[in-house]
Amino acid sequence: MSEPRVCFVCLGNICRSPTAEGVFRHLLDDADLTDAVVVDSAGTAAYHAGEAPDRRSAAAAHRRGIRLGGKARRFDAEDFDRFDYVVPMDAANERDLLALAPDDAARAKVKLLRDYDPRSPAGSEVPDPYYGGEDGFEKVLDICVAGCRGLLAQVRDDHDL
Repeated sequence: MSEPRVCFVCLGNICRSPTAEGVFRHLLDDADLTDAVVVDSAGTAAYHAGEAPDRRSAAAAHRRGIRLGGKARRFDAEDFDRFDYVVPMDAANERDLLALAPDDAARAKVKLLRDYDPRSPAGSEVPDPYYGGEDGFEKVLDICVAGCRGLLAQVRDDHDL
């Protein structure tokens, strides 16, 4: 059996989804599972394709010892074949992913990040910090840590890790 594959998705792939990807990688490293799970992120739009994560997201993560890397890219229909977990940050991106999904099996892979956090009400969103202040990036990190912990527990359970 191949390793589980996770893709976090937001609109432009420069703030929320790279933050979730970095947090998840950090948790995998702490659990000594870095090589056991494939992790990526993407956006539903190509506005920032090729760009590094937002400097404010990267700085907030760095203050917590979390590294954000990669370059923004757009999520496409073929990604449903590459990933087991497709994790949107909000309802708008969830709708876009569900509309892009080629079949029911692909749609079944889509689940909001905060739905993995047992303390969050169903359907809760990760707010977009792009147009706000520094505190928004800290809040996104807190939300991503909680959601990614729940997602990691689910992945471990699903794949006997």
